[in-house]
Formats: sequence, structure tokens, C-alpha cells
Amino acid sequence: MLALTILGNNSAIPAFGRNPTAQVLQTPEESFLIDCGEGTQMQLSAYKIKRSKINHIFISHLHGDHYFGLIGLLTSMSLLNRTQDLHLYAPPELEQLISLQLNFASTHLSYNLHFHPILEEGVIVDGNRMTVTCFKMQHRIPCWGFLFRQKKNPRKIDAERVKIYEIPAAFYEKLQRGEDYVTKKGTIVPNEEVTSAAPKPKSYAYCADTIYNESIAEKVKEVDLLYHETTYLKDLHERAAARFHSTTIQAAAIAKKAVVKKLLIGHFSSKYETLDAFLEETMAVFENTELAIEGSCYII
Repeated sequence: MLALTILGNNSAIPAFGRNPTAQVLQTPEESFLIDCGEGTQMQLSAYKIKRSKINHIFISHLHGDHYFGLIGLLTSMSLLNRTQDLHLYAPPELEQLISLQLNFASTHLSYNLHFHPILEEGVIVDGNRMTVTCFKMQHRIPCWGFLFRQKKNPRKIDAERVKIYEIPAAFYEKLQRGEDYVTKKGTIVPNEEVTSAAPKPKSYAYCADTIYNESIAEKVKEVDLLYHETTYLKDLHERAAARFHSTTIQAAAIAKKAVVKKLLIGHFSSKYETLDAFLEETMAVFENTELAIEGSCYII
């Protein structure tokens, strides 16, 4: 299971109680912070997200509403005596910005911060249970999207059945990989007799700031949940294009073309006080759509 908590859903300027972009993808083992706009650490506290479980941070691009909260979060983690390593994935220029801020403040972090510059599309995290891939967005400056895929889960062992067949615990790992068991007498115990299939791995794609770009659909094809920015309503499509952003129906078109299961929309312009029209316009093209509401948790 994956769970996505929205920390910020607005665009450049905080307005109407909405904060700049930030969200956390949670697994039972760890959390992944995606973008870190101003106020992110306050939102983490408000929604009771444990900083200690965040081991990976992903910054899509270097517009302030996507990373101005980062240095505060990094230093707060140090003040709280964090010791475990932290991995940061971002455009290469961010490394120098962080170094300057820490150096001018004579700050030494209590943990190891590993900076991973994003230079090209491909796998950037290959963990035990999760793979993260980055792909290019089309914005005014270099910008990246992120695709999170759970790895194939091992088969589930039936504790009662393995006892009946007297299968030793040393063989359990092979059972989880799908192998049959052969007894000392040469009898084959089919794997399906003592295990069951694990739930299908889940996937989540995060599309940061971008002009309408149909090629994105191939990058996020058939994901369980797609987040796509919708800075403007459809009547402002010319303004969206001029500022390299997307509209409601454009995000919906990407979701439809990619055949995703569900669409989540956010990065709302500060010119809009209410968001109902965003949902109405998007659902007219792609019905299974929800607004990215701060504090809400979306189960994948």
C-alpha cells in the first residue's frame, strides 16, 4: 500500500489558506518527500508526518514555490539530532545553493546529506521495495517528473499449509519467489498449495510544472495515481501556454491518453479563491479525478 499526503497545493504565492507545492508518499517502511515549498516543515507537523521516516527528498525544479522550504527542513532535522543518511535528488545547481546557505550560517548537519544531481531521464532510486524514475517536463527551466513503482511483492506463505507439508523455514524465501518444494521422498509440493499471490505492486506519477505535452502520457502509462498540475482553468489556456503551465482539460487529456486509474490535480493559481470549477472541468474529460486538498491522504 502507498499513501499520498498533500502538504501544499498552490502555485507561486500562498493564498486562501493554501500553501506552495509539497507532498509526501508514504510506505510502511519510509516516506518520500516530493518538492518542498515554503512552509513544508510546518505542514509536516500539522499533519503528523514523521521527519525521521523521510530518507529521500525529490525537487522537481528550482522555482521557489517548489524548494524554498528545503533549507529550513534540512537544518531542523539537524537540530532534532537526526543521524540517519538523507538523500536529495534535484537539479545540479541546488547543491551549490544549499552549500552557500549552510556555509554562511556556519551550520554543520548532524547527518550525512547525499546530493544526487538529476542530469538525464532514468532510474534514480533502486531500493529494496521501490524504484523511482525521473522524466523530463516541459517548463521555463529544467524540470522533472517522478514515477514511483513498488517492486513485485513476494508471494504470501500460508503458515498452516507449510506445517502440513513439513516444509522447513530455510526454504520459505524460495517459496516466496514462486519455487515448488520437493520432499525427501521426491514428492513435489506445488507452490500454489502453500502460498498465495501478493497484491499487485502500486504506482504513482508526479508531473510537476509543465506546458501541455502529450509525450508525458507514455511516461506515466497506466499508473494507479497520476498527479498533474492544473494552474489555470480552461479559459486561460493562452496564459497557461505563455507561462509553461497546464489547464484542467489538458491534465485530463494526459490522464485519458495514459489510461491511468485516477487523476489528482493541484498547483492552483492564487487568482482562484475556490476550486470547484477545477474539478468540474477536469471531470468532464476524465471522470475519476480528485482535487489535491491539503491534509488529505490518498490511498493508492
